[in-house]
Amino acid sequence: MAAGLKTIIALSFVLAIGFLLVILSSALFHSYLTLLVVATYIIAPLPNWICGRCANPDDFMESAGSAVVDFGRFCTGFLVVMGVALPAFLAHCGLIAVPAMAMSIIGGLLIYGTIISFTMFFQEEQDF
Repeated sequence: MAAGLKTIIALSFVLAIGFLLVILSSALFHSYLTLLVVATYIIAPLPNWICGRCANPDDFMESAGSAVVDFGRFCTGFLVVMGVALPAFLAHCGLIAVPAMAMSIIGGLLIYGTIISFTMFFQEEQDF
């Protein structure tokens, strides 16, 4: 599936809305702790990418249960869950307001979803 210009524009628009929600959750409620969500969602795909490169995909025979790939998926899952749990924890402690928590979680999920969509649309297909 070839990604076109419309796909790039739509994903960029969704990414901008995600960043806007997270920044507004910080600025409107005067607590900049919700910006930590942006860092977790930007760092989240990195373990998957690094461990996927370390697994040596150039082998002729791939094993079904590579520990390195599983570790990368675990770290990515941990960071995604932390991106949702961190605003909930901060709201529970009273450090941020509940609407700021909701805006931060929705914005963070939009950011991470856009990053994953970019990688899916622009992934090179290997023909062997």
